[in-house]
Amino acid sequence: QLQIVESGGGLVQPGGSLRLSCTISGATLDDYVIGWFRQAPGKEREGVSCANSSDDYIYYEDFVKGRFTISRDNAKNTVYLQMTSLEPEDTAVYYCAAYRSWLVTVASMCVSTQLDRAWGQGTQVTVSS
Repeated sequence: QLQIVESGGGLVQPGGSLRLSCTISGATLDDYVIGWFRQAPGKEREGVSCANSSDDYIYYEDFVKGRFTISRDNAKNTVYLQMTSLEPEDTAVYYCAAYRSWLVTVASMCVSTQLDRAWGQGTQVTVSS
């Protein structure tokens, strides 16, 4: 059974960087489109970035373009989210999700409200001075 575990969150000052990791087990990573999502207090969960198994189709929400980079290491069954130039507005719980790659487009993975994604437990990112 697919399991997803996020790590790498923490407290960082504005302008700082963090790298989040999403490791899956019980399945082969390259069978899945992977997405990073976030949920700030009092707000709905939103897509951040999604990528297909070969990282040749990548989707970024406008609010992270140029600051965040998604990548994967299929050999390690791990997807990364490198976050730079962090802002207080980036404070949220960040979640990793997976969906079978032949059933979804990368963009739909990030924006659709209808998908029954597999989720990790989340990792807290706090951007504050």
